[in-house]
Amino acid sequence: MSHDSHHPPSRSAGSHDHDAAGPGASWAMAAQATLHCLTGCAIGEVLGMVIGTSAGLSNLATVVLSVALAFVFGYALTMRGVLRAGVGLRTALKVALAADTISIAVMEVLDNAVMLVVPGAMDAGVTSMLFWGALAGSLLVAFLLTTPVNKWLISRGKGHAVTHQYHHGH
Repeated sequence: MSHDSHHPPSRSAGSHDHDAAGPGASWAMAAQATLHCLTGCAIGEVLGMVIGTSAGLSNLATVVLSVALAFVFGYALTMRGVLRAGVGLRTALKVALAADTISIAVMEVLDNAVMLVVPGAMDAGVTSMLFWGALAGSLLVAFLLTTPVNKWLISRGKGHAVTHQYHHGH
């Protein structure tokens, strides 16, 4: 069996030599896609929470800032990888929107809900263990509950599966 014809072997050691779409979507693929998404989301989320909390913004303003930055950083990280494949900016943006919008939206609802329901977390300040513990916990909850969503999307050729073709050949 030769891999030369269509797809070179994937660059990550833990990935599988089959297409990302279809019934072969594994939990490992879903977790990898969720971790990728979580990286961008976490950068934006943490930055937004730190800025909002430090500036004394209201909880609503802090959450809005965090969500906006999570989308910006999430899309930017995906676009960076897709742009490396040699496509144009417009195509990279379309791919990022298709790949990440649902995942980021689910993640943001979950992690901000946790931050809002942990008593005192939003008001604790950036020097508080309560703030950082709640934030870390919120990102863990977001990861755990978004992974099944990403598995479902990938198995249908949606979500992170749309970036798969741009990852080959690196």
